[in-house]
Amino acid sequence: MNSEHKLEGNYNPKEFEDELYEGWERKGYFKPDREEIKKGKEKGKKPFSIVMPPPNITGKLHMGHALDETIQDALTRFKRMQGYNTLWLPGTDHASIATEAKIVASMKEAGITKEDIGRDGFLERAWDWKKEYGGEICKQLRKLGSSCDWSRERFTMDEGLSDAVMEVFVKMYNEGLIYKGTRMINWCPNCNTSISDAEVEHEEVPTHLWYIKYKIKGEEDNYLTVATTRPETMLGDTGVAVNPTDERYKDFVGKTAILPIMNKEIPIIADEFVSKEFGTGAVKLTPAHDPNDYQAALTHGLEIIEVFDENFKMGNLHPDFAGMDLMKAREAIVERLKENGDLLKIEDYNHEVGKCYRCNSIIEPKISEQWFVKMKPLAEPAIEAVKTGKTKFIPKRYEKTYFNWMENIQDWCISRQLWWGHRIPAYYCDDCGHMMVNKEQPLRCEKCDSLNIHQDPDTLDTWFSSALWPFSTLGWPNETDDLKYFFPTNVLVTGYDIIFFWVARMIFSSLKHMNEVPFEDVLIHGIVRDAQGRKMSKSLGNGVDPLEVINQYGTDSLRISLIMGISAGNDIRYIPEKLESSSNFANKLWNAAKFVLMQIENYEKAIEDKKETKYTNIEEFEKYLKQSELPDNISIEDKWIISKQNSLIKDITRLMEKYDMGVATQKIYDFIWNEFCDWYIEMVKPRFFSEKCDSKDSALWTLNYVLENSLKLLHPIMPFITEKIYLNLYNNDESIMISSWPKYSKKLDFSKEEEDIEKIKEVIVGIRNARAKINVAPSKKSKLIISTDKEGEEAIKKARLFFEKLGFAEKSLINEKATDEELKNSVSVITHSMKVYIPLAGIVDFEEEKKRLHEEIKKLEGELKRSASILSNKGFLAKAPEAKIEEEKSKKEKYETMLKTAKEELEKIK
Repeated sequence: MNSEHKLEGNYNPKEFEDELYEGWERKGYFKPDREEIKKGKEKGKKPFSIVMPPPNITGKLHMGHALDETIQDALTRFKRMQGYNTLWLPGTDHASIATEAKIVASMKEAGITKEDIGRDGFLERAWDWKKEYGGEICKQLRKLGSSCDWSRERFTMDEGLSDAVMEVFVKMYNEGLIYKGTRMINWCPNCNTSISDAEVEHEEVPTHLWYIKYKIKGEEDNYLTVATTRPETMLGDTGVAVNPTDERYKDFVGKTAILPIMNKEIPIIADEFVSKEFGTGAVKLTPAHDPNDYQAALTHGLEIIEVFDENFKMGNLHPDFAGMDLMKAREAIVERLKENGDLLKIEDYNHEVGKCYRCNSIIEPKISEQWFVKMKPLAEPAIEAVKTGKTKFIPKRYEKTYFNWMENIQDWCISRQLWWGHRIPAYYCDDCGHMMVNKEQPLRCEKCDSLNIHQDPDTLDTWFSSALWPFSTLGWPNETDDLKYFFPTNVLVTGYDIIFFWVARMIFSSLKHMNEVPFEDVLIHGIVRDAQGRKMSKSLGNGVDPLEVINQYGTDSLRISLIMGISAGNDIRYIPEKLESSSNFANKLWNAAKFVLMQIENYEKAIEDKKETKYTNIEEFEKYLKQSELPDNISIEDKWIISKQNSLIKDITRLMEKYDMGVATQKIYDFIWNEFCDWYIEMVKPRFFSEKCDSKDSALWTLNYVLENSLKLLHPIMPFITEKIYLNLYNNDESIMISSWPKYSKKLDFSKEEEDIEKIKEVIVGIRNARAKINVAPSKKSKLIISTDKEGEEAIKKARLFFEKLGFAEKSLINEKATDEELKNSVSVITHSMKVYIPLAGIVDFEEEKKRLHEEIKKLEGELKRSASILSNKGFLAKAPEAKIEEEKSKKEKYETMLKTAKEELEKIK
C-alpha cells in the first residue's frame, strides 16, 4: 500500500489544518472559473454568490463571526460541490465611529489628541490601523476555514468602493433624494457625532418623575401639574401640551401658563402625541431637546430654544445656572422649584432612554444642520420587493421586523462629525458661500469663479457605503463581468440585529441603483449566548475567543459545535461540553478511517504475498475500489448501509437547500457515529477475521464508498478532517473540495435489506440488554435459540457471520426444537419479528448471581428507607429549596424502580 494512503497517529488538527488551507488557496480552489464568467449566466455554469458581511476593522473576531462565517462557508462548499460556479466575496468595513473611537483612545494613552496631529495626520494613523487590524481579521477568517476568494477581497474605503459611494451621493443629490437641512437628530456626546435612528438602542433606566406647578395666567389659584423626567430643560420650555381627548384639560387648551423660575408666558396646546397615562397627562414642551416636542413646535409654531450646548454646559438663559454642568443644573433647578413652592412631589420612575449602539452613552436629541436621505421614495419599492417575494426572509417571521421599520421610516441622517470615513463631496465657496456637489473637488466656484473653495468637513455614515456592498464589491458603477454574472447574489447570511441597520438599506439601495434586489434570500441566524443564555460582552467577561477554541480543539470541532442543532433565526448557547462531544466525534471519525485504511492495507499485503485473493496485482484492486458500480458479491449488511446512506443523501441535500443546516448536521453526525461506526464497522469485522470469507473485497469497497460519501456530506461543516481523510481514500479526485456532491439513486434503495438488518439490530440490542441485566460478561458465549418467520430466518442466515459475533453466540439455532430444560433456564428476548432464548447454563453462576442480587436488594432497601425518612421530615420540607425536594423525590422513585427490577431478576433465577 502506498504510504500516502495512511493516517498516522492520533487525531491532531494542528498537524494539518493550516497546511490544507494554504494548499487550497494556492491551488485556486476558492476562485470561480473565469471562463465560465465570460460565457455569462445563460451559456456558462450556473453561478452561486454570497457577499460576506464585512467585519469591522476594530479588533478580533468573536463567536458571532464564527457562526456567521461557518454558515456561509458551509453553503459555499455545498454549492461548489454541486457544480455551481461559486463566489464567496470577502471584505472588511471601515466602521467610522468604532474605528475612530479606538484610534482616539490609543492616541490618548500616548498623550496625543486629534487636534494635535490634524486631519491628515489622523487619517495616516487610521490607514495604519486598517493595515494592521484588517489584515489580522483576514488571517482569523482563514483559520475558520473560510473558502472565500481572497483575490477579490474588498474594503469599504478602497478606491473602487469609494468611487461607488461618490457616484451614489452625487446622483441622489441631483435627484433631490439627498439634501442638507436643519432638523432634530440623535447626538452621541461620547462619540461627538450625529447618529441615525437605527443606531439608537432603547433601554429602561431608573430615574424620577418631578411634578411641577405651571400657574395659569390671570387665574390666581389655578395651575397645571406637569410631570417631567428632565427638570433641567424647563428653562427652554415654550409650551405645555395635553391630549385633545383628555376631558380633564379641555378648559385649559388655549390659555397661557407661566413658566416657573423664568416667569415667562407659554401657550397651552393640544396634541395627540401626549399620553393621557403618563404622569398627569400634561407635559412641558422643550422643542430643542426632545423629538416629540420638536415636532409639536413645528406643528404649532412654537419657539425653539437651546438650553445647553453639545458639551452639556448650560447656556445663558438664566444667570444663576449659566455654564453649569447639566446634572449640577438639575440639582440647582429642583432646589429652586422647592424654594418657590412649585415642586409638588418626586416619584421613582423607570424611563426609556436612547443609547448609542457603539459606546452605550445616553443619546441627546439635538437640532443640527446635517445631510439627510429622503426615505419614503426609497422605502416603498423595497417594501414591495419583500411583499412580492423577490427577496425572502428565512425564517419568514423576520419580515415583520423589516416591514415595521420600513413602513415607519424617517429621513436618514447620513452625515457624521468624524474624520475617518468617506468625506461628503460637497464644496463651499469661501467668497460667495455657494455650495457645489461633485465627485471631484472643483477648481473654481461655478457661481463667482473664486479659487477659494473648501470641502464639507463631515463624513458619511458607515452604513451608507455598506448599503452598496452587494454591487459595489462586484465593480459597480462599472459594468464588469463579475457584476453581470454574480449579481444579484443568491443569499445573504446575517444576524437579526442588523436587519434595519444593513439589510433594509442594501435592498432599497440596490433597487434604486441596480433596479434589482441585491439577493434572493436573507438567512437570519441568532446570536451566540453563553451557557446561561446571556449575551456575550466585555462587561460580563463571558466572551469566548474562537481562536483559543481552535487552538484547543481544532476548527472542525468549533464549526460543528456551532452548527449542529441550530435553527434559523434562533439564538444558540455556547456550551463547552458540546465542544467536547464534537471533538470526540472527530476522533471517532478519524479512528474509523484508520480502521478502513488498515483493512485495505492488509488486503493489499495479501495480494503482494500472493495469498488467495481475486486480484493479481494491487493496481487491479485499486481500480475495483474506485469503481462506482456495486460489486456482485455484496452482502446484506453492505446493502443496508448503502441504502441508509442513499436516503441520507436525499435528506441532507433537501435540508441544505432549505438552509436547515442544524438538522442536516445532526443527521450526518448520527449516521456516521451510530450507523457507520457503531454498527456497520462492527458488522464487517468478522469478514476480515474469517479465513473462509470470500466477500472481503466487497466489504472494503463498501467501507471505502460509504466513508467517501459520508466525508462529502460532512465536508461543508468540517472541511479539514474530511479533506485529510479523503486524500487517503481511493477516489478519483485531487481534493474533496472539488469533488461532486453525492446524488440520491433509486437503484441504491434496498428497502428489504434495510428492513431485515433493522430486525437483526433490534434482536442484538435485546440480547445485549438481557445479558447486561443478569451481569453476563461479553467473553461468555451462549447458544441462541431463535423462533421466527421464513423472512426472519433468511435474514439471519445471510447475516449469520456478524449476527453471532455481535450477539455473543457460540452458535444459533433457527426454528430448531429446543429441550424443555433449555427453555426453562433461559432468558427470552422478544421483538416484533422474533423470539430469542438465551440458555443460562454455563454462562451464569446462579448462586453467585443470587448472592449479588440479595446484596443489591439490601442496599436499595436501605436507600429507600433513608429517602423516605428525609421526605417525611417536616423541617426538611419546610426549609429545603423546591429543587432539593424534587431531587429527593426523584431519587426515591429511581430506587423503587431498581428494587422492583432486582426482585424480579432474583425471582427468575429462583
